[in-house]
Amino acid sequence: MKKLESSLVNMVVVLTVIAVIAGGALAYVNSVTKEPIANIMQQKLQDGIKQVILGSTEGDLIVENPDTIDEQTIVYRTDKGVAVKTTSNAFGGPMEILVGFDKEGIIMGYTILSTKETPGLGVKADTWFQAGQKGDIIGKNPGVKPLSVSKDGGEVDAITASTITSRAFLNAVNDAFVAFTTPVNTDVQSGASELDSSWEDNSSTKSSQCNDN
Repeated sequence: MKKLESSLVNMVVVLTVIAVIAGGALAYVNSVTKEPIANIMQQKLQDGIKQVILGSTEGDLIVENPDTIDEQTIVYRTDKGVAVKTTSNAFGGPMEILVGFDKEGIIMGYTILSTKETPGLGVKADTWFQAGQKGDIIGKNPGVKPLSVSKDGGEVDAITASTITSRAFLNAVNDAFVAFTTPVNTDVQSGASELDSSWEDNSSTKSSQCNDN
């Protein structure tokens, strides 16, 4: 019996040591990778704002201080249009998108910042709704008529075998339009800076494999 107790104690000690070492290693890895990951996400956001407003046109943007509508929705007003970041729950989980609008509320472009949709199906939302594609939403104005899939009586073709994802995406676009029309929060200090390759330096001053029908 004593031998068994000794073995149990040894096992607990060994497991405790392993847990401490593993925890320390994870904490170290997190501290080392946290900043690079944040920089990558910031750069992706900067590139996304340019993409949804300028498209393939070369140039820079003057971006005001971001206006935070809620935890999931942020509005970036620029001298050439407005970009709105928002999130919707899709088939695989949260889908974060960025939509660009002109001053009339017409969609200039969009990009998906993050998604967990099924490869080969829902993940196609990144291209399916772009100009010239089957679900093209570019040039549409959600203020005239909220976007919805044809299955729901709308005018947008859903991604093949990914209706839930398509609905979630269009809901996010509609939500982005609502944020676009929301008055600027005058309590937030206004300001502007040039959005270019050095934008991050000025950021402190700037404003399961199955279908899901």
